[in-house]
Amino acid sequence: MFSSKYIVTSIFFLLSLATSNAGTFGTRAVFAVPRGGGLFGGKNDEVTKTDAPDGLPEYPAMTKEEVEAWLDHIPVFGVTDDKGQGVVLRPDNDTSVLYFFISPIMANNTMNQLKATSPDMDLRVSAFSLGKIWFSMLGDGARKEVILKAPGSEEGSPSSGVEYRLVPDTRDLLGARMLLTMNPEDQEKLKEKGEMTPEIAQEAIQKAMTESPKFNATYNEIPVFLISQMRMQKPGDEGGEPVQLLPMYFSLQNMVSTWQQFMSQAPADVQGTEPAINLMSLHEMIDLMQKDCPIDFRNVLLIPSTPVEAGSASDAATAAGGTPSVKPMNSMGGSTLGDL
Repeated sequence: MFSSKYIVTSIFFLLSLATSNAGTFGTRAVFAVPRGGGLFGGKNDEVTKTDAPDGLPEYPAMTKEEVEAWLDHIPVFGVTDDKGQGVVLRPDNDTSVLYFFISPIMANNTMNQLKATSPDMDLRVSAFSLGKIWFSMLGDGARKEVILKAPGSEEGSPSSGVEYRLVPDTRDLLGARMLLTMNPEDQEKLKEKGEMTPEIAQEAIQKAMTESPKFNATYNEIPVFLISQMRMQKPGDEGGEPVQLLPMYFSLQNMVSTWQQFMSQAPADVQGTEPAINLMSLHEMIDLMQKDCPIDFRNVLLIPSTPVEAGSASDAATAAGGTPSVKPMNSMGGSTLGDL
């Protein structure tokens, strides 16, 4: 857990040097700072929980179908042809790779690079549901047989040797590494200087790139961020009591922007609350969801990144409040990618 305002402020500053990527999913949310109780769960639980030996409540494992539904609203992006067939790349002679991206901007950049080298190919960026492809393509042990075709060819051959890679936004990967490598000594330097100097920024980035114990791969290590004090409220069923959800974010900058906006409108007695940032790996989190554990994932909402115009503070603030500037789910494909 990372709770110092100096760490949060410095990381947010460094991330703001890149193109803004604030944005959230769904309709405008109501946030609250809990004044007690656990990190997860609440009095509106719809599943039976038991007490673990250490006294913490233990929630039953989620089924595969529940996990798929939990991930279903998350879009991931890939380069496809006009028929929605994924483009398989060869980063070396022995590896065939199909890339999915958390960020549509990174998918679009990849498409433009491919168009520059193969201008005759009719390529586009397509969105797919993470829930529909997770277990068949991205989860541990997933190996889906596909049909490989040469560009422009109608004939292909089956292959189970395609590797599927999910690529995080590079800014969030850097943010995760910084959270894992900044320590109390770094906080003291920031306190002494009173601001983020170029020297401190360079040192923090270098340390994150060389000393982070996790998130060192550029794919299939997807950071997920949360602030333990944040809650999102949704109406109860049939006029019942509202249900509190814990939001988790793919975008660190989006999460911090949302927190800052909320705190600026919060009552005076909580405005000084320091955000307690937690960090998890998506793969590890999904493994945990399928076991009995003290985390009530049924009351957690995973929020995808939605990019906004770079350099627009008003756009970033609007997206942070919960209104997405684009709706990638409108173009989301089905459960398969077709014949790749």
